[in-house]
Amino acid sequence: MEHYNAIELNATHYKIYGEKGIAKWAEKAKGKDFVFCPKMYQGITHRGSLKGKDFLVNEFFRGVVAFGEHLGPIFVQVSDSFSPKRKEELFGFLKSLPADLQFFLEVRHPDWFAKPDIQKELFEILASLNMGAVITDTAGRRDCAHMHLTIPKAFIRYVGNSLHPTDYTRSDAWIKRMKYWLDHGLQELYFFMHMHDETTSPELTVYLADKMNKEVGLDIIKPTFITKQKGLFD
Repeated sequence: MEHYNAIELNATHYKIYGEKGIAKWAEKAKGKDFVFCPKMYQGITHRGSLKGKDFLVNEFFRGVVAFGEHLGPIFVQVSDSFSPKRKEELFGFLKSLPADLQFFLEVRHPDWFAKPDIQKELFEILASLNMGAVITDTAGRRDCAHMHLTIPKAFIRYVGNSLHPTDYTRSDAWIKRMKYWLDHGLQELYFFMHMHDETTSPELTVYLADKMNKEVGLDIIKPTFITKQKGLFD
């Protein structure tokens, strides 16, 4: 919270947290411009059918709404094996979600992107429900970097290569893209950086934030590095 203003919260993907646990996190963000973007519990999205999960869904929401004003978009991800053959199941589930909360969906099965009519239908359903489509920029899956905005908000998951030179050229391309979107009415932008070696994420984050602040005129906070003080025996 001192170095970033949002987090893609994976903890909620592996366990359903109660109101008290969530409230403790929210309390730490009190007075700060910070939001939690919880990933939906895997017991709902990755185990069996999306149908018949009312109890788990209700318990998940009972917890995350305790974030209050610090609740950002909820990240719904279905498994790699979840194909368009199950589209009616997916669409029915999405329609059942609370309309007063913001959701972004990530699909990974290649068939969602291989056929234009399938992709078009997916994006049209999301737009009709005021839901966003997660954009994932990762090696070997250029289809997931579809650049399609179903709402005037973007949720970008950038998977880097631990400060390989291409991380910087890819970041430069993203800065241009995000500036274009912001210049043309984008209202909210969530950019989450992931690395194979997460210790390298802060360095690329600083690079990205500095250039975004300069190119777009923003005031994004960024990680600050603490220089290790010499000890008695150094």
